[in-house]
Amino acid sequence: MRYSRIAATGSYLPAKVLTNFDLEKMLNTSDQWIRERTGIERRHIAADGETTVDLAEHAVRAALDAAGCRPEDVDLIIFGTTTPNLFFPNCGVLLQARLGCRGVPAFSVETACSGFMYALSIADKFVRAGEAKRALAIGAETLSRITDWTDRSTAVLFADGAGAVLLEPAEAPGIVSTHLHADGGYWDLLYSGGGTDLSKPSRAITMKGNDVFKIAVNTLTKSIEETLAANRIVPAALDWLVPHQANLRIIQATARRLDLPMERVITTVQDHGNTSAASVPLALDFGVRSGKIRRGDLILLEAFGGGFTWGSALIRY
Repeated sequence: MRYSRIAATGSYLPAKVLTNFDLEKMLNTSDQWIRERTGIERRHIAADGETTVDLAEHAVRAALDAAGCRPEDVDLIIFGTTTPNLFFPNCGVLLQARLGCRGVPAFSVETACSGFMYALSIADKFVRAGEAKRALAIGAETLSRITDWTDRSTAVLFADGAGAVLLEPAEAPGIVSTHLHADGGYWDLLYSGGGTDLSKPSRAITMKGNDVFKIAVNTLTKSIEETLAANRIVPAALDWLVPHQANLRIIQATARRLDLPMERVITTVQDHGNTSAASVPLALDFGVRSGKIRRGDLILLEAFGGGFTWGSALIRY
C-alpha cells in the first residue's frame, strides 16, 4: 500500500493588524462585544496590492524550506480559496508561475472555508495513486476585499492569511482518512455575490449568523463523529483537534459535545479571525511551530463553510 504524509507545514499573515479597538472607531461595536460573541481580538489585513497568491507564495516557501525541498520538486498544486486573484487563470496556475515548477497539474478548489480540507483530500488521493510525489495543498484568502466594513455582523469576523502543507509518499498512513460533504440547499445563508449572476451584483459577504452557527455546530460534531467511527477510535485517542477558526463559541461547543478539553484544541481565532480556507492550515502550522504538535501525534482537522461545504481529516503527524 502507498500512503501520504505531511512532510512540512507553512503559513503567512499580512503585516497589518486590525484590532477590535480599531474597529470601535469604524463601527458601532466594542472590544467586549466582539470578544464575547466571537473570541476574536485582532486580525491581519492584506496591504494594498497584496494578493491571495502573494500570501500563498510566502506560506508555500515556508513549507518547502521546512521540508528541505525546492519548488521544482513539487509535482502537484491544489489551491483552496474563495478570493482568487482573477476569474482565470486559477490561483494554482498563478502560484505555479511564481514557483517555477512548470508543466505540473495546478488548479483551485472553490469550497469557501472548507477549501483546504478539499485540497488536502484530493492531494492525498493523488499521492496514494502514485500520480504525485510531492503535492502542495494550500488555503489562502484575502477576505478583506469582499467584506462590507460597514456591516458589524461580518466586518468583525473576516481576515486574510495563508497556510500550506507539503505531502509526500509514506509507508504508513499519515493522512489516515478524509471525509468531504456538501449541501447546496443552504447556499443563501452564507454567500458572496459579484460573479456572473447579475441578480447578486455585490461581492460583499452576506451571512445569516444565527442560522449558520446552529448548523455549523451540529454538522461539525457529526463530521468528527463520522471520522472517529470510520477509524474505530474515541475522542480521547486524539492528541489534538485543529478546527476551522470561525468563532470561538463554535469551537468550544464542538469540543464540549465531544468531551474534549480545550487544552487539546488548537485555537488561533483570537489572533487571526476567520480566514476561511486558510484557517485550518494556519492553525496547524501554528501548532507545529509552537511545539505543541509533534511527530506521531494523532490530529483531527475539520472545517465548515459556505455552500454549505464541510470536511474532516484524521492525520498521524
